[in-house]
Amino acid sequence: MARMIALVPAAGSGSRFGAPSPKQYLQLNGKPLMWHTLATLAAVPGVDEVAVVVSPQDEWFDGFDWDLPKLSVRRVGGSSRAESVANGLAALACAEDDWVLVHDAARCCLSVAAVERLIAALSGHAVGGLLALPVPDTVKRADADGHVAATVPRNGLWLAQTPQMFRAGVLENALRGVAAEDITDEAAAVERLGLKPLLVEGDAQNFKVTYPRDLALARAILAAREDY
Repeated sequence: MARMIALVPAAGSGSRFGAPSPKQYLQLNGKPLMWHTLATLAAVPGVDEVAVVVSPQDEWFDGFDWDLPKLSVRRVGGSSRAESVANGLAALACAEDDWVLVHDAARCCLSVAAVERLIAALSGHAVGGLLALPVPDTVKRADADGHVAATVPRNGLWLAQTPQMFRAGVLENALRGVAAEDITDEAAAVERLGLKPLLVEGDAQNFKVTYPRDLALARAILAAREDY
């Protein structure tokens, strides 16, 4: 029987954040930011294992009490997201038909309902897919000087989120020999094989904490869920 594994690449340094530690370890409502991410994935009934991939030189992970079911750590992170995911897949020794849900460590406001919606939509799909949101706003393309060069029709445009869910064999094949700068997410790598991932509508709260100002919004969302 195929397993369902959540894989969280967390080997990045978070350089854009400008914090003394990688952003996944910053305190958020009394826990490391990444704890909230991992706790949600562990709470999904269909997920068998939650594997976090950290750098072999990681100095922070062991300093926290994670205390989460299904959690395992793989210290095989690479210099890029693609390398960390590929190394994580190899360390997990996945069967080709295992489902792998790759999720950003910094998308800490993910909901169990969104993951279950993704799993349900892809249960019989031949390729796999990802959570995403239709673009709600008018899109402008800028020129080199920061002026509007064109207004881009938003029909058919989506903002990619995670998890991105694919069979392990498909994902390993897609990431094999791919230069890190050539892809921005797992779906892009799968598309290079000529396959078409399914877009499953996600949730605006499933945003990626990228800058310090994002922490306030994440705190508010998580606190509201605790109070509900």
